[in-house]
Amino acid sequence: MVKKAVLPVAGLGTRFLPATKASPKEMLPIIDKPLIQYAVEEAIKAGIEEFLFITGKHKRAIEDHFDKAYELEERLKSAGKYELLEKINCFENHNFVFIRQKEPKGLGDAILCAKSFVKDEPFVVILSDDLIDPEYPVLKEMLQIYEEKKAPVIALEEVPVSEISRYGIVSGKEIDGFYVIDDLVEKPEPEDAPSNLAIIGRYILTPKIFKHLESVKPGKSGEIQLTDALKTLLEETEIYGFIIKGKRYDAGEKLGYLKTIVEFALKDPEISSQFIAFLKEKLSTF
Repeated sequence: MVKKAVLPVAGLGTRFLPATKASPKEMLPIIDKPLIQYAVEEAIKAGIEEFLFITGKHKRAIEDHFDKAYELEERLKSAGKYELLEKINCFENHNFVFIRQKEPKGLGDAILCAKSFVKDEPFVVILSDDLIDPEYPVLKEMLQIYEEKKAPVIALEEVPVSEISRYGIVSGKEIDGFYVIDDLVEKPEPEDAPSNLAIIGRYILTPKIFKHLESVKPGKSGEIQLTDALKTLLEETEIYGFIIKGKRYDAGEKLGYLKTIVEFALKDPEISSQFIAFLKEKLSTF
């Protein structure tokens, strides 16, 4: 069983400056919950018990978020706000470990930092920028493929040609609802891409990935890319791709983040009716 998850959160978050100058991008809220919490909750629903956060400078707020808050808890108890108390104590039965990536050298380097934590076990990697509908059990579906194949599984989504250069792109043969991958390319130009199947921020990996991360050469930006290491990993094991069926929200850039907030607000039973009325009023003035 896969019980460990790695969450790389050391990125600089430059798209959200100045908000992310001293506050982690992963702590940006979607309504009343930060991005990183959605990722953790998704993993818990899939049976994950241990979490490793690969952090960096100015990321201490993430560690504090998953820690106890004794004074706040006592105030909530004395005020009789037990529902809120339960919400902030929902991670007590899970283990959280934090390792600092010394410098931002890419996703591959961040995952390499997890080697001592992972040891000889398979593990999940979650990128919290890619927020997937909480009602859709994407990790559970990917884990079913892993349990059958005992090989790496990566989440995929078809993207418009205009967006291909933003993603790692794969090609492969579709069999029984998933892909047997035969090539991976990091952020190709559309004319050079093997397909429009983009890698989304969900991976199930095995410890074999580490020796490939250690030997892969840095890319043009000087970063170690996970996609490049997966490409060489193909030489010794099959890699499977799974096209996600639920909606993915790209909360890693401004417009996508705003769209995510709107869609989640429209589904929130506490505020949806008032929010819809507000939107109708605003739109009528344009």
